Amino acid sequence: MKEIDIADLKKITEVVKTKYNYDFTNYAMSSFKRRISRILEIKSMTMETLMKRLYDPGFLDDFLNEITVNVTEMFRDPSFWRVLRDDIIPGILLNHQKIRIWHAGCSSGEEVFSMAILLREMNLLDNASIIATDLDTNILDRAKSGEYNIKNMELNEKNYIRYQGTKSLKDYYKEVNGKAVLDKTLVENVSFRKHDLVNGEVFNKFDLVLCRNVMIYFNQTLQNEVLKKFHESLFKYGYLAIGSKESLIWCDIASKFIIVNNEEKIYKKIKD
Repeated sequence: MKEIDIADLKKITEVVKTKYNYDFTNYAMSSFKRRISRILEIKSMTMETLMKRLYDPGFLDDFLNEITVNVTEMFRDPSFWRVLRDDIIPGILLNHQKIRIWHAGCSSGEEVFSMAILLREMNLLDNASIIATDLDTNILDRAKSGEYNIKNMELNEKNYIRYQGTKSLKDYYKEVNGKAVLDKTLVENVSFRKHDLVNGEVFNKFDLVLCRNVMIYFNQTLQNEVLKKFHESLFKYGYLAIGSKESLIWCDIASKFIIVNNEEKIYKKIKD
């Protein structure tokens, strides 16, 4: 297979942007190249074939599914979830009776279900309004279904134990045909929506925005634009949680936040 070069990547981004208005031009090139290589490998395609298939709207969902990274766990980084439960959520409740949460780039929904379990155990789930968004409609369907490979639940259970939940994770799902099917009542207050972090509009105000381990795939220009949107989407004194390898100290809106917890990368908006 011939080496993928920058010219190939530019052609792909131009077609996808012109034809479908999805903008990958500011994705980190090394990551984007790895994803294109993976598509060529699993689909047994040449670059020429891929370019032709991109003109087929029916192929686009497959393409987006491979380009957007969907690796996640329930209660990933358990100490982060403890800080949310013990410090951040009580802080929000000082000012608001209802908690508005946005999971941006929610992937297959493990984080959304983790949040729902956390809130149920605090007796706050009925007071929460949660919006979960992703660019990829296939992955959103998986998130809505709340069905995961039963093999993944061992790691999820370990995370939950380290988080120090009040029950067993098994109390929240049933095993059906090798799948863990989570309790659908957990996500009755969740609105799953397609939303593009790059081109999408600011659509609401939130007390808490979570976008963890998504921006590492963007270059700094795009990270800066997305962080501006998150700032605009938060109420004053709202919280932003990002991934462990991400930061906002360098960006245009850095002075409008204070660091609440540096280890867990949680920030608080202090200026509009």
